[in-house]
Amino acid sequence: MGLFDKFRFDGKRALVVGGATGMGAATAELVQDAGAEVVVMDRAPVTLAGAKAIQLDLSDKDSIDAAVDECGGPVHALFSCAGVADGTPGIERINFIGHRRLIDRMLANDMLPRGAAIGMISSAAGVGWEANLETIREYLAITDFDEATKWAVDHNRADYLWSKQVINAYVAINSVELLKKGIRINAILPGPTDTPLAQANAEQWLGFATDYREETGIQPSTPVEQAYPLVFLCSDAASYINGITIVSDAGYFAAGNAESFPAGKPVVDFLMGRLGAL
Repeated sequence: MGLFDKFRFDGKRALVVGGATGMGAATAELVQDAGAEVVVMDRAPVTLAGAKAIQLDLSDKDSIDAAVDECGGPVHALFSCAGVADGTPGIERINFIGHRRLIDRMLANDMLPRGAAIGMISSAAGVGWEANLETIREYLAITDFDEATKWAVDHNRADYLWSKQVINAYVAINSVELLKKGIRINAILPGPTDTPLAQANAEQWLGFATDYREETGIQPSTPVEQAYPLVFLCSDAASYINGITIVSDAGYFAAGNAESFPAGKPVVDFLMGRLGAL
């Protein structure tokens, strides 16, 4: 055994939620290539050869429960990758509430052993969650699936940006109690990434930060470029990384915050809540 083996997943079982397309599909392929036995949950058809496919609708709690039961344990690496855009019915459930129920069910069934890790895909749109932490805590305290859905709808929080801020806070808040069980949790916050979902919302999603990419000579991220850090975070090589949300946006947020890319500062200030609460 060499030192680099800690980056691999030989002998491990990985579950990729939302692993049929986009960043989830890239994650499933990458972790399989790293030696894992892969299970993919999704509504869309799963095409990865050798992976076990399970039907899942994250907006439906019964579907979540059935999918968890079908998956069984152990799961050494859980990748929460599924997400939808604004305007999608049930976005508050698909982007967060459903993921949380799935994690809670797996924990209750002892499917995540000590040494397991959870990696979530959030978004660079979710930075600045700290400015809304009090309200997010109120929301997270509602653990019932239907009641949490009602709260999001009643408070006009059934949207993309809010769901991603909540993921970031959820990772930070739950990192301590999970670590007591020997489980780590982290997330990546991608910038514009060329996925089917982004293409369906190209003007807003892929149009964002075009000035930054033109100035730096880069293109939107590919799905596998986001899968690389996500898979790393769930590997044993990241054993001392916990509760972290990594902004994987090629430096747009950092440059805007530091004003080395001045055009990005107003966007960063808005996301950080410096121009008022969301």
